Amino acid sequence: MKVLVPVKRVIDYNVNVRVKSDNTGVDIANVKMSMNPFDEIAVEEAVRLKEARVATEVIAVSCGVTQCQETLRTALAIGADRAILVESADELQPLAVAKILKALVDQEKPELVILGKQAIDDDSNQTGQMLAALAGLPQATFASKLTIADGKAMVSREVDGGAETLSLKLPAVVTTDLRLNEPRYVTLPNIMKAKKKPLSTVKPADLGVDVTPRLKTLKVTEPAKRSAGVMVPDVKTLVEKLKTEAKVL
Repeated sequence: MKVLVPVKRVIDYNVNVRVKSDNTGVDIANVKMSMNPFDEIAVEEAVRLKEARVATEVIAVSCGVTQCQETLRTALAIGADRAILVESADELQPLAVAKILKALVDQEKPELVILGKQAIDDDSNQTGQMLAALAGLPQATFASKLTIADGKAMVSREVDGGAETLSLKLPAVVTTDLRLNEPRYVTLPNIMKAKKKPLSTVKPADLGVDVTPRLKTLKVTEPAKRSAGVMVPDVKTLVEKLKTEAKVL
């Protein structure tokens, strides 16, 4: 069974994000970048499937600038077998990425595509669902447990009312939640081995995909600073303030 794992290069979650002075976007100059945490969980799950001899090959894919090779090397160090970089200097929005992944699914014919439920930079939570729609594949989002057997994927996921379990016929698309697993620590020997694993580079045009942005960012601003709290003497005053000042009642 072949598993395809898309991974995204994002600003490290420990970094304090700053907005550019001209409000055109987020400042990433000299900022530490790393693999999207949800995608790291996806890579870990795919590697565990291979270690359990359920999967035979794990392919990591990333879309973006040349530096995304570093993210792919991390995926290879975790345990992926080979990597594909779809190199593009253009802004890649969720629909464009989904189209690229659909082209790779048609090319590689994986039985399972597993990716993070969302990226921590834009929080779009769209790529997995769009890919499933474009490829005509069954999907399960926010997976907290994944079991593969008899050509089916059993996915447990948390919902507002508790939990549910879905049965998907492979091939399928699964997006990961935080509770699915805890990614392993990448050791130095595995980092060295990852340098020898194959990493191929293609362009979106090679896949016949138009990545022209369909959305335009007008302005990016930092959230307003929270004002100081106010102490109230009793519940009556609190209710009155909620009605007259906050206007939430």
